[in-house]
Amino acid sequence: MDKRNLLDYNFSDLYIDTNHNFFITDENYVNSLKKVIPEDREEFYNALTSIPHQESSYSVCYKGIFFRCEHIVSLGGPMYCLRRQPVEVPSIYNLGFDYRFVQYMLSLSSLSGLIIWAGSTGSGKTTAISALLAEYLKLEGGFAYTIEDPAEMPLEKEYSAFNGSIGVCKQTEVIDDNWGAPLKSALRSHPRYILIGEIRTPEAAQQCLRAAISGHLVLTTIHANSITDAFTSLVKYAAYNMSEASAYDILSRGILGIVKQDLVGIAPNRHPALETLFANPDPNKGCQVRSIIRSTKLNLGTAIESQAIKLAQGISLF
Repeated sequence: MDKRNLLDYNFSDLYIDTNHNFFITDENYVNSLKKVIPEDREEFYNALTSIPHQESSYSVCYKGIFFRCEHIVSLGGPMYCLRRQPVEVPSIYNLGFDYRFVQYMLSLSSLSGLIIWAGSTGSGKTTAISALLAEYLKLEGGFAYTIEDPAEMPLEKEYSAFNGSIGVCKQTEVIDDNWGAPLKSALRSHPRYILIGEIRTPEAAQQCLRAAISGHLVLTTIHANSITDAFTSLVKYAAYNMSEASAYDILSRGILGIVKQDLVGIAPNRHPALETLFANPDPNKGCQVRSIIRSTKLNLGTAIESQAIKLAQGISLF
């Protein structure tokens, strides 16, 4: 008989049905599940259900491991879908990215503006943006403030920076979909970096754009299938609280870069495939990308292709 506890199993996703049955991802088959009966099943279930929450999405820490939880009310009753988070944020150097891309992303660490990481569900965008923030803290030190719904990666700790200074990250979660209050708290805390969790509400979009032109380096993710879709979605969310023209104008002034990520191949050997677009980081110089965004006509294909060639050849983008 299997005597393992839940954390002894190798899995990324966990599903708990209305009868408290546990199903985990089956590493032997693509998109398949297998049923497990860990010895601490009831202990974990009690920990999961004892956390007070008003939103369907929340996080739970069990024996030092964080899980992102989605609480679903099905026809048969409550069930849970959980994503197991790593013990520590992986190094951005270990995520399969081209070194020239990584070096460019790291070159943005001392600037202010907005970096967006887009992709579909499970494409690795949260892992990537978290790894980037962690590397910034290792490079520059300083204070980072995250606003998430819910918190996903274990970023909250002290970092020893290469320049001899210290970096500190504080993670917070949104309550009652109120993105304004934590952002106000973040700005009052004078952070060097602000990470805003996945943009999926008008309030989050508006506050993200506001923060991007406030002198901070803001990192965020958004669900989108292309760079154009990402910009369009962000603006349409923000336009609930401002005009689309204003949203495009703020975006054009704040944007530093956007990364669209997919994971290709078969698990566990999947690797990232990227599409990128960057704005000139020098605000005193003209920038085709900023001009196109400001025009609201997102004909970005030529700029994306041109920058991809330059990046691959190691040529300066601007």
